Amino acid sequence: MQRFTMQSWTYLILILCSTVCAKSVCLCCDWIQDHYGTLSGKYHSLLDEMGGNITEQEVPVDFPESLYRLMEDAQYEVQVRFLNETIHEIFKLFDENMDAVTWEEKKLDDFLILLHRQFQNLKSCVSPATKFKRLERFFKTLNKKVLVEMNYSAQAWELIRKETKYVLEKLDLLVATMH
Repeated sequence: MQRFTMQSWTYLILILCSTVCAKSVCLCCDWIQDHYGTLSGKYHSLLDEMGGNITEQEVPVDFPESLYRLMEDAQYEVQVRFLNETIHEIFKLFDENMDAVTWEEKKLDDFLILLHRQFQNLKSCVSPATKFKRLERFFKTLNKKVLVEMNYSAQAWELIRKETKYVLEKLDLLVATMH
């Protein structure tokens, strides 16, 4: 009968730990496949319903399409971090002066609750890492060029709603390609 050496036990423990850790990441990422779309569908509906028709006016800040294209080919965890950070940045945008907003308050509140829930669930799927600076810069510029320069007007918030809809649709497309 063969005896286990200290080195054998160490390898066995490492294998067990890596298996458990891999399983926990997989379980969390299963949440994305199983629940992301449900929440996304709900907050898309609320975004559409809380105001009137989406404005035809152009948003003066372009979404960083090149960064998005990089995410299409990125590793799974990087994609999840991108989703999480993007949703967090959207949530922060809606934490500004909303006095001029004419949207249905209950639908806006429900939208923000679902967005925050999506953020929290995605956050539990990834380890903290450096931020996507281009993404952060996009949202800061969007805030400045639209909300600040337009004095948080109802028109400014309609542009934010339009861009939010566009960005969330891009995230849905990214999720559809993730494995």
